Amino acid sequence: MITHVIAVSTAAAIADRRAGRLGSSIYAGRARALVMRNAFALRTTNALTFLTGFVEPVIFLVAFGYGVGQLIGTVEVAGVEVSYAAFIAPGLLASSAMTGALMDATFNVFFKMHYMRIYHTMLSTSLGPLDVSLGEIAWAMLRGAAYAVGFTVVVALFGLITSWWALLMIPAAVLVAFAFASVGMTLTSYMKSFHQLNWLNFWLLPLFLFSGTFYPITMYPEWLQAVISVTPLWQAIAMMRSLAFGVFDGALVVHVGYMVVLAAIGLVFTTRRLESLFLR
Repeated sequence: MITHVIAVSTAAAIADRRAGRLGSSIYAGRARALVMRNAFALRTTNALTFLTGFVEPVIFLVAFGYGVGQLIGTVEVAGVEVSYAAFIAPGLLASSAMTGALMDATFNVFFKMHYMRIYHTMLSTSLGPLDVSLGEIAWAMLRGAAYAVGFTVVVALFGLITSWWALLMIPAAVLVAFAFASVGMTLTSYMKSFHQLNWLNFWLLPLFLFSGTFYPITMYPEWLQAVISVTPLWQAIAMMRSLAFGVFDGALVVHVGYMVVLAAIGLVFTTRRLESLFLR
């Protein structure tokens, strides 16, 4: 308790000293230090946990794409008949980017915030809340990018890439990871108990199953389609699917804009939450 009080007091004192420099109370330009710290922590711990996010979508691709796919046959996308495996691959990539980013931005962040108290220590240095936010989110983006590259290679080896435009799924996966990581970190900052993280799994499962990963949402009633179409995972999957098959239209612009706005909102709220928790 005494250590906690000292850390918070020190952080508040540093914040007061920064107040005289425009923007320095929020951002010191050292977000890279947090990314390097996370990379070092990964090397010194069990890196197998990092690989689970890559293996999981591959298992789904093989089991559903080539198992269930034998029963379904082909699916029409933008007027073109494609294999069922090719149809679900972009959705699995978006879901993988989402899951990987959320795991880092929720469970890992909660542990650092409430048990290791890393952020108390970081914010008692020259680092600002925006440095911490950007550093954690950037690390989640790197994780999402690694998953995207690995899964895209697997999809290519299976012969499921029909257009060079599909390579744009990699930067798109980074954007998806950024958006979900920023929102996930915001939500985590409000959680007081580790058990509250169970709500994450409660919402992720229906989001994964009903957002069009395995079949078009046109299978649902119109009212349910309207609900699903405003969820972030459906927007991410629709964006990935458009890029995978080279469909560039106004809808793609909407999908990209949705993810950019979601990422920006999450970043702003995360920064403000860290500032209010540790520097006030």
